[in-house]
Amino acid sequence: MMKKTVFPAFLLFGFFSCLVSAAGFPETTTVFSYDQENGYGFRIPSLVTAADGTLLAFAERRVGLHDHAQNDIVLKRSFNNGKTWQPLQLLVDNGLDSLNDPCAVVLQSGRILLMYQRFPWMVHTMTSDRTQRADPGYDGPRNTRTYLIHSNDHGASWSRPREITKMVRASGRISIGSPGTGIQLTRGEHKGRIVIPLYETRPLAGDKSDWLNSITYSDDQGETWKLSNNIPHEGQTGYGNEAQVVELDDGRILFSARNQGGFYRKYSISEDGGIHWSNMKLDFAIPGTACQGSILRHEAAGKQENLIVFFISFQQAPAHPGKDFIGCLHGR
Repeated sequence: MMKKTVFPAFLLFGFFSCLVSAAGFPETTTVFSYDQENGYGFRIPSLVTAADGTLLAFAERRVGLHDHAQNDIVLKRSFNNGKTWQPLQLLVDNGLDSLNDPCAVVLQSGRILLMYQRFPWMVHTMTSDRTQRADPGYDGPRNTRTYLIHSNDHGASWSRPREITKMVRASGRISIGSPGTGIQLTRGEHKGRIVIPLYETRPLAGDKSDWLNSITYSDDQGETWKLSNNIPHEGQTGYGNEAQVVELDDGRILFSARNQGGFYRKYSISEDGGIHWSNMKLDFAIPGTACQGSILRHEAAGKQENLIVFFISFQQAPAHPGKDFIGCLHGR
């Protein structure tokens, strides 16, 4: 059973880094801020620790703050645990096209993988006064694409993008994604498997769409990828959307998803390395809004039982207006 504790936090995750002072109080330092001179905003962060201890903070750099605003993928690195940050690195720029949902994972080998999505100019997951809905399929002018880049030197330099769309998106979906971090399993039959959470956008009649969840996984260090079964959602209202995954002490995988249509997180469990999943349920111990959350495994030195630490924004939740929360649960 998972024992949970939720408590208020003073942290804007991804735009500020959080430090603990000698007095035990959190401090913050700005990582990304609005670029007044060039009109760039920054959203959708991903934060990982490289094998040498370097912190890597990825984000979308946007012309404004729209989801599809000629977004580029950028990176800042810190060599002193977040106290100061190196100049911005531009990792990928595709002109007017929008690059979305950076998702990073640090492999046990030290290699860092970064997956992201590419939307053609003025194409989105929905039709609006400024965008057209993306099409299902692979080779049309309104198709989205998925790419992977990697670094072998803790983020100092990066490979050229490699397209993996047909491995990670079914032809009937118009897009996939999920920003944040992936994991590499450390125990059990599937030790070494790379797992990245996904939400899949499914086209409906009349330019409408909805969402399903799944994971993509690799058993060969990210060279090839496969899709899991869709996570069942029987008897549930709303939809799972942006998500994160974490490995539990016994090797099971916990999938924690944004709730698009409610005020509690959704979750599912896999007992076979992420191929099959339990029916999605509401987690009434973890309130949340239609916003991405973060969930990480914390391996405490000398402790047999690890903690799962999560960050959830409550900025729009009626019961907790203007607050963000950090909580923890035992890793069983």
